[in-house]
Amino acid sequence: MPEGHTIHRLAQDYAHFTHQPTQLTSPQGKFTAAAALLTDTPLTHTEAHGKHLFLGFADARWIHIHLGLFGKVNFGPTPAPPPTDTVRLRLTGPTSYVDLRGPTTCALITDEEKQAIHARLGPDPLRADADPHSAYTRISRSRTTIAALLMDQKIIAGVGNVYRAEVLFRHGIDPYRTGRTLAPAEWDAIWTDLVDLMREGVRNNRIDTVRPQHTPEAMGRPPRVDDHGGEVYVYRRANQPCHLCGEAIRTADLAARNLFWCPTCQKN
Repeated sequence: MPEGHTIHRLAQDYAHFTHQPTQLTSPQGKFTAAAALLTDTPLTHTEAHGKHLFLGFADARWIHIHLGLFGKVNFGPTPAPPPTDTVRLRLTGPTSYVDLRGPTTCALITDEEKQAIHARLGPDPLRADADPHSAYTRISRSRTTIAALLMDQKIIAGVGNVYRAEVLFRHGIDPYRTGRTLAPAEWDAIWTDLVDLMREGVRNNRIDTVRPQHTPEAMGRPPRVDDHGGEVYVYRRANQPCHLCGEAIRTADLAARNLFWCPTCQKN
C-alpha cells in the first residue's frame, strides 16, 4: 500500500489539471454517473491527508480516492490512448490525462463527508495543520507497542511499514516498547524526522532513509536492489547485516504486517 508521501505527490501531480477544461470518464463503468456530473466542472483543489486523496470541484464536491493495496495512477500526454476497461476514472485535460485503476475507494462525496474523514484520521506529518501533540497524547497513554501505534492511521496518518521501521531504527528505539514508555523528547525527535523524511519522499517520489554517511558511496557497499526503491536501514533486509553494527536484521509479524529491526542498534 502506498505511504503518505506518495499520496501527497499525487495531489501535486493532479493539481496540474486545476482551473482548466477537463473531461471525466469511467471506462470501467463503476464511476460513470459521478463522472458525468463533474465533466466540464473545473478541478479547483487537490489535497491529501495520510493515505487519502481528495480532488475538489466546484460546489464543494469532492472525489475521495484511497488506493488501497492495488490502486494505481498513471499520467500521460494527450492525445490519450484508448482506455482499458480496468480504468475506474480518467481525467483528461488539454495537454495531459491521468488514469486511476483498482482503488479501494473512488467516490463522489460532499464537503461534510470529507470533513468526517479528516476527523477520524490522526495528524499527517506532511500537512501544515498537523498537531503532533494530539498524537503523543494518545501514544503516551497506550500499552500498545510503538511499532503498532505508528501504523495506526487514527493516531498518525500516512506512516506505513517502511517509514515505521526506518524511523524507529534511526532513533534506536526498540519497536516492542509500549507507547506509554516513550518520552516527550523521543516523540518530538521521531515526529521531526518523519516530517523531514516524508517531505524528501514527496520531492524524490521514493523513500530514502539512510544518512549521508551510510549511503552506498560513503560506505563502499553495493546499492540496494529492490522494487521498493531507495536506500534503507532495515526494511526488507531480514537476515542481512546491519549497516551500522553488522548484526543480522530481524523480522517478525506484528499486527498482520512484517516488522524489521536491528536487535543491537534498537535497544532504547
